[in-house]
Amino acid sequence: MSKLYNKIAPYLLVSLVVILSTVTLWFPFITRQTSWFGLLIPESNFQYIYRNFDGPLYIIPAKTLYNPQAIDKIGLEIPLPPNYFAAHLPLYPFLIRFGAPPLGYLKSMIFISVLFSILLGMFFYKVARRLNLTRHPITLTALFLFLPRFLVVRSIGAPETLFLFLVLHSLYFFERRNYLWAGVFGGLATMTKTPGVLLAAAYFLVFAERYVKTKKIPWAGLPALLLVPLGLLGVFLIYLRQYGDFFAYFKSGDNIHLVAPFSVFNFQKIWVGTAWLDDVVFYFFLYGLTVLTLFRSKYRSFFYFSLTFFISVLFVQHRDIARYSLPLWPLAVIAFEKFFTSRKFLTIFIILLPGFFMYAWNFLVHNILPISNWAPYL
Repeated sequence: MSKLYNKIAPYLLVSLVVILSTVTLWFPFITRQTSWFGLLIPESNFQYIYRNFDGPLYIIPAKTLYNPQAIDKIGLEIPLPPNYFAAHLPLYPFLIRFGAPPLGYLKSMIFISVLFSILLGMFFYKVARRLNLTRHPITLTALFLFLPRFLVVRSIGAPETLFLFLVLHSLYFFERRNYLWAGVFGGLATMTKTPGVLLAAAYFLVFAERYVKTKKIPWAGLPALLLVPLGLLGVFLIYLRQYGDFFAYFKSGDNIHLVAPFSVFNFQKIWVGTAWLDDVVFYFFLYGLTVLTLFRSKYRSFFYFSLTFFISVLFVQHRDIARYSLPLWPLAVIAFEKFFTSRKFLTIFIILLPGFFMYAWNFLVHNILPISNWAPYL
């Protein structure tokens, strides 16, 4: 019995960290606090959590399965054309739809995000321990869960926790040379968010490196290359059936923000809108250093995925680089595990932790969709 407890205790602890931190973040809204440490929350209620971008917008394809006629009939107060929702890839909406009968769409949206936050935390711990990435896997996992932007994303309706869960699974199975499962999880990741296709680029580069060194082609790994883009093909086939347009994703509005290197530093662009971008520079530093640090890692897919993803992030013209770059965060934690588990860092982390929550509460109050008619989302 004690052996079983020792095995499951870390996973229970990770689950508890996720649940307690999430409930803490929700607390002022659950208890309808109109003033919270000086932050005014007009008409405070849990709708602040439901309304955070872009969560409710994923409910529309969950309810309509991308059917344009059904979208038109749903009665959105925000004037969005049916093809706009092609930017919201189907796996997260399908899971919301699956959970809707017992929970309702709004609660299902939140439940899926929190559930995969727990599963992601547990799997990150497993990867850290199984691959011997650190002497302190539980500490590293806890730190991984508290990047301020990630703290917000994992507590609202958003596909990121599902996406990171699938990406990490794909990388893990690739390193274990279980290429079939690497491809399956990679394909599912691509059906969640389009940057998942970068896994295929990373795996191709790993195979190319092995060929240069061994002069052998790793044929067994080809399913990993093929299944990842097949996930995106599956998305486009869904759009072909529902919208009558295989390329509907590329016509869904201004959602493809890849422009040019460092194009985020242009306050005149609609998705930037500010010159106060100092934090973006630090994100570029952090993730650039992650790439350089992982260059010497024996886990080659970690390096090549961080490389391809970092290059793509440099081209993003959007203020929210913190969110766009989230898939690099677990790799940064792995790359700098000695620093992140050091006594110096943990001391400052504990001092700043209340500030992380203040950042998150401030963000949750500000970043909300203007919804007065909830009928389309119920």
